[in-house]
Amino acid sequence: MKLVLVRHGETASNVRMALDSLPPGPPLTDAGVAQAAALAEALADEPVAAVYASTAVRAQQTAAPVAAAHGLEVEVVEGVQEVFCGDLEGRHDREAFEAFLAVAKRWGDGELDAPLPGGESGRQVLDRYLAAVERLAARHRDGETAVLVSHGASLRMAALALAVNVGPELARSGLLPNTGRVVLERTPEGWLCTSWTGVDVISQELPL
Repeated sequence: MKLVLVRHGETASNVRMALDSLPPGPPLTDAGVAQAAALAEALADEPVAAVYASTAVRAQQTAAPVAAAHGLEVEVVEGVQEVFCGDLEGRHDREAFEAFLAVAKRWGDGELDAPLPGGESGRQVLDRYLAAVERLAARHRDGETAVLVSHGASLRMAALALAVNVGPELARSGLLPNTGRVVLERTPEGWLCTSWTGVDVISQELPL
């Protein structure tokens, strides 16, 4: 099967560069609505069997046009929400971002038990997200495509953990824009990443 991991469309918090992790969260901006419509058009020819979204409003609104284009309903799933920012929630100052990035770097270096101040550790994020993906994947046959709309930080972490052919350098160089996509295909060897934000991972030499 193919799993298309999608970051949600633009919100006012994105425009303000605010750390915003708690669901239900803000809705899409007008630009975000347009991004969601473009996403549905881009995925119109895919054999989409199911469309999933996190518990956040912005993820569900992004998923809705994709689901409608295939005659489906959006299925809301637990476990794929954004990294819980704890004491940094709602902040958009330099100090807050530096604190977040410092912990994220430790996660990238393998220190998954390091927590954000008052928030989640990397291991907690991966445990819940990967368990959710496993539950969803068990519902699908080969040849089917499932779309899962979630959030930038948690999505990047999960995609990096799932994909057997990419490493931290690709994740750091390919930050997800709003409605950016990571495409994974299930193989006997594990999940293979075929596209990271539009980059053809299979045909190009990228840092692993």
